[in-house]
Amino acid sequence: MFEIGEYVVCGNNGVCQIKEITTLSMSGVDKNRKYYILKPVYSESSTVYVPVDALHSSMRRILSREEANLLIDSIPQVQAITIKDEKAVEAQYRECMQSNRCDELVKLLKTLKTRKKNRLEKGHKVTAVDSRYYKMAEDNLCGELAIVFGITRTEAGEFLDNKMD
Repeated sequence: MFEIGEYVVCGNNGVCQIKEITTLSMSGVDKNRKYYILKPVYSESSTVYVPVDALHSSMRRILSREEANLLIDSIPQVQAITIKDEKAVEAQYRECMQSNRCDELVKLLKTLKTRKKNRLEKGHKVTAVDSRYYKMAEDNLCGELAIVFGITRTEAGEFLDNKMD
């Protein structure tokens, strides 16, 4: 079980802080069911409600500093996604995002960075799908690393970008 004040990663909401663990007094909601009330760190106006008894892989604790350092050290060895079918590429991207794992986000970012470079060298534009997934993966990973290391998301992005080069 998570505790109030703890930072978690919750699906595509990114890093959130647990503000409350309580029941909800909303119509249509079981008044006896407990919920985590989450505040996304980078989206002040949002609130996320997650049932305590329905936790699954979409919510996890943020990395520890040690785990984050190990992830960063492993970046050069992370292999890009092997894309076999351009028509199914979004499904592969979605799978990485839904895994809620930092190593999968690194793999996705490396893949998309390479694809962008290759497309631009050929005089092509970056696809909208590639741009959208790059932004989502970067926001999630950089947001988490920023909290772990006490830096801004921009600084985390620059650091990550340098490590991937």
